Formats: sequence, structure tokens, C-alpha cells
Amino acid sequence: MFKIIKRGKKSSKGEAIEPPIPTSVPNAPVDHASRIATSGVTSSQPVTLANATPDPSVIEVLPLLKEVALSERHVLFIRKLQICCVQFDFSDTVKCARQKEIKRQTLTELVDLVQSGSCKMNEIMQEELIRMISTNLFRCLPPASHENTGSEGIEEEDDMYLEPSWPHLQLVYELFLRYVLSSEMDTKVAKRYLDHSFVLKMLDLFDAEDPRERDYLKTILHRIYGKFMVHRPFIRNGINNVFYRFIFETERHNGIGELLEILGSVINGFALPMKEEHKLFLVRALIPLHKPKCVSAYHHQLSYCITQFVEKDYRLADIVIRGLLKYWPLTNCGKEVLFIGELEEVLEGTQPAEFQRCLVPLFKQLGRSINSPHFQVAERALFLWNNEHIVDLIAQNRRAILPIIFEPLERNMYGHWNQAVHGLTSNVRRMFLEMDSEFFEECEKEYNERAAGATGLVEQRKLNWKKLEEAAALVG
Repeated sequence: MFKIIKRGKKSSKGEAIEPPIPTSVPNAPVDHASRIATSGVTSSQPVTLANATPDPSVIEVLPLLKEVALSERHVLFIRKLQICCVQFDFSDTVKCARQKEIKRQTLTELVDLVQSGSCKMNEIMQEELIRMISTNLFRCLPPASHENTGSEGIEEEDDMYLEPSWPHLQLVYELFLRYVLSSEMDTKVAKRYLDHSFVLKMLDLFDAEDPRERDYLKTILHRIYGKFMVHRPFIRNGINNVFYRFIFETERHNGIGELLEILGSVINGFALPMKEEHKLFLVRALIPLHKPKCVSAYHHQLSYCITQFVEKDYRLADIVIRGLLKYWPLTNCGKEVLFIGELEEVLEGTQPAEFQRCLVPLFKQLGRSINSPHFQVAERALFLWNNEHIVDLIAQNRRAILPIIFEPLERNMYGHWNQAVHGLTSNVRRMFLEMDSEFFEECEKEYNERAAGATGLVEQRKLNWKKLEEAAALVG
């Protein structure tokens, strides 16, 4: 059971904060020499959460920081941090409601204080602030919803898990964000407490189901990446490891999209020529992220990162296109539509030399997509011919592309069930005819000859089976 101890405000003469008066001795005198000391700690020692931890069952009602003398704010600030370290059970909204409200008001005051910059924090205050943030944030996450229900798909928005302790947690995150953004923060001091261990624990929290928490984590980690250059390689490696575990082990993680949003900004800042480390990250982490079934949950962010690489260095287009083809879906039509859309964005940044290197496997796959019985896949593939840059690349290499794509186009003209796909196929066929009518006629002639030969083979096969049946009947 929590106890609430009210603290008196300072006097009009600027006296220090009075300690709580024991209720069992109504007329007990106040020991002014010990008013800023806690159990076993004298006023000559720096008060910290480590050496001045209060009884966790006691919640003090302290005066506002702006109401005490400047000389006392250091101690009062740390006492308020102590209050904010107390954890509550939010499964019962009625239990300890008053104590929860005290903590909420205290956190709100600290957020306003850090945001205003009116109280310059020394090293001890910063250390204790980070300790309080760690106490509140770094916790065991509850079992994921799919572990409880056995469901495979992504949770619907109505079924989304929301953190019960968010009224406090949000303020802790807001305080953390304001601290990181504060001009008062000395990175040389802060990096001692925002160390590698802290960063790894932050990365673990990205698997939280509550999207509000992940959004705060994304913003804060991005700011830490920007301010602490010494941590940048470690943060990139930590994100890589999250991706590797997701791709090759679990295929379940809630924060892949948020991590990719951070990386989208990071990639945009890569210097040229690009380091080999960054190219390996593209090949080993980003491209394999197309493999998991749940790619649709983060595909928009992934596509942005991929196109950023191509825009930074157009020579990577061939690697990216071949990587997409490697993980091209065979039976998932929705995923295939996403792949074709991403392919179009990559091709927009592709130069002729890189396009020539990969056009044969590329258009073999596009031919299969054009012939897809799923009309959205076929439509999306045919829409590529609406892109002027892609049409220019195709026109420059039409003699290599048309023999590959001609047969799929003819199959659609005479065999696809969807009228919209039929119309788009006719338009693409007409474009090739206008590009090079003579070569188009050559391809048409070769196709007709192959079709006639295939028809002859079918007839011959039927005849052979008929003869075999007659021979078997005679023997019988």
C-alpha cells in the first residue's frame, strides 16, 4: 500500500523545503540541519538515486521546483526523479489512483522544466535522469498478440494492443525526447550514460506492439544518431542484427517499419563514394527483407530505402534488380504487385548500362507477370509501359527485349480473360510495332512458326497415343 506524504512549500523568506513531520509525534521539532538529507546520507554528500532511494511505498507530495530556492533545486529535482521511479500496476485503474496522479504531475513538471531550459542540469542530475528513464522504459514486453491467439496475420487496428501504462510512459518518453533535443545537453557527458548497453535496450523496445511507443522510439533514436557520432556505427550494426534475426529466425517483429524510417534518413546522408560497409548492408539486410511473408507491413519504408541507394549510386541498380528477382513471389499476388511497383521506382533511377546487364532475367519475369491470371498483377506489369523513362530504356534495347516479351503479349491478346488486361496488352504491342515495325514483323513470323510447330507436335503426340491404344486393344 502506498503512502502519500505532503511536503510543505517554502516560506516567504525563501526557506528550504521542510521534511515530513512524523504523524506519531504531533509536536516534534523540525531538524533544519537534516532537511535535505535522507536516511544515511548527509547534506555534504551528493544526493543520487543510488544512495538516496526512498521507500518505494512512500509517494511524497513535493513543492514545485520553481517555488524553491535555486540552491535547493538540485536535491528537489532528484527527489522528484525518485518518485518517478516508482512503478504502478495499470491493470486496475482504481488502485493507487492518487499516487499515479502524483507521479503524472511530477513527470509533467519535469517535462516542462527540461523543455524550458530554466534549470541547467549538472552531471549528477543527468545521470539520475537517465537512470529514471531506464527504470520506466526498459521492461519485459508482454507476450505478442499472435502468441496468445495463434493468429498468423497482422492485427487489425481495432485489435491493436495499447500499453496500459501509457499515461506515465508517454511523459517519460516526452521527457527523454526533450532532454535529447535540449541545447543544455552536453554530449560528452551524456554519452557516458547513453552508452551501447542503453542503445541495445532501446532497440529491443522497438518490438513493442503499441505504435505510439514505437513512434517515440523512432524519433528519439534518430536524434541520438544525429547527436552522437561515436554511436553511429554501433546503432547501424544493432539495426542490422535486428533485421538478421527477423529475416532468418523469427519473421516476427513489430518495429521493422520504424527502423527502416530511421535508415531512410541515414542513407540519405551517406557520403559518396559509398563505403563498402553500406553496400554490404544493402545486399545482406535490405534486399533480403523482401523475403518475409509480412513484407507488406513495412514495404513502403523498405522501398524508400532501396530507391535511396539507387539515387545515391546508380551503379547499384543492377544489384537491386537482381535481388528483387531473387525474392520474387511465386504465389502471393498482393506481394507481387508491391514488387512491380518497387521495380518501377528502381528503374526510374537506372541508367542504360545497368539496365542492359539485367534486362534478360528482368523481362523474363515481367513476361510471367504479364501472363498472370490475377488481373491486378498483369495490369501492374503492363503499366510499366506508361513510364517514359522505362519506355526509353526499352526502346534503346528493343531488339533484345521484344523476342523475350513478344510471346507473353500474344498469349494475353488471345487468351487472357480480363478485358482491361487485353486492352493494355494491345497498347504495349502497338508501342513495339511503332518502335521498329520490321523487327516486330520478324518476331511475329518467328512466333507463328513456333506456334505452328508446337501445334504439329501436339497433333503428332495425339496420333502416337492413338496408335498405342489400338496396339493395346489388339493384344488384349
